[in-house]
Amino acid sequence: MSDSDLSALRERAARGDNDAIGELIELAAEREDFDELRQLADGGSRDAEDQLVELAAEKEDLDELRRLASAGNTDAAEVLAELTG
Repeated sequence: MSDSDLSALRERAARGDNDAIGELIELAAEREDFDELRQLADGGSRDAEDQLVELAAEKEDLDELRRLASAGNTDAAEVLAELTG
C-alpha cells in the first residue's frame, strides 16, 4: 500500500468509516505497528485495543501489557499475569 493510499485510509478512519478502521487495524497488526494500534484504540476502537493486547502478548511486551492493564484492560492484565506468573 502506498503512502498516499495509507493517508487516504487514515482520513476515512478519522471520519468514522468502520471499514477503514478495520483495514487500518489489520495493516497495523501485520506491520506490528504499536503506535497506529494505540492511536486507534485511543480513538475508541475496542478491536484495535484487542489487537494491541494480542500483539503485545506475542512479543512478550510487558511494558505495553502493563500500560493497558493499568488503563483497565482486563485481557491485558490476564495475559500479563500469565507471562509473569
